[in-house]
Amino acid sequence: MIDVEAAARRFVADVWNGGREESAYELVAAGCPGLGGTGPVATLAWHRDRRAAFPDLRYKIVDLVAAGDRVAVRWRAAGTQAGQFGPVPPTGRVASYSGATFLRFDPDGRIADVWSVNELFQTLQQLGVEMLPPVTGPGA
Repeated sequence: MIDVEAAARRFVADVWNGGREESAYELVAAGCPGLGGTGPVATLAWHRDRRAAFPDLRYKIVDLVAAGDRVAVRWRAAGTQAGQFGPVPPTGRVASYSGATFLRFDPDGRIADVWSVNELFQTLQQLGVEMLPPVTGPGA
């Protein structure tokens, strides 16, 4: 039986924080869905993009629960925006935010599914993005 807790901790340490691309190929299954694709390639593309925007971005595991083939990771991240982040040009500001990531492992011990939520709205506010609700109703 695989140690899913150790694998999840390695995923955060090696891939999220360490940028160790070889670890993504060891830890992520080929069919694992990601933004714009599947498998380690999609995982690495997302993390490269995030590191381009926040080169010093670091994740800290706040809480981790493992059961069977699943792991829930509550994390906190912080980094300085030195590159483009979506439509937001570099600001030089530090953003700190929290989130949770849920992992499901396949029988070979690779991550078969990832689902994450985070405080994107808070991150954008910290970068100085002003968000106004749409104008609706008469005279809009």
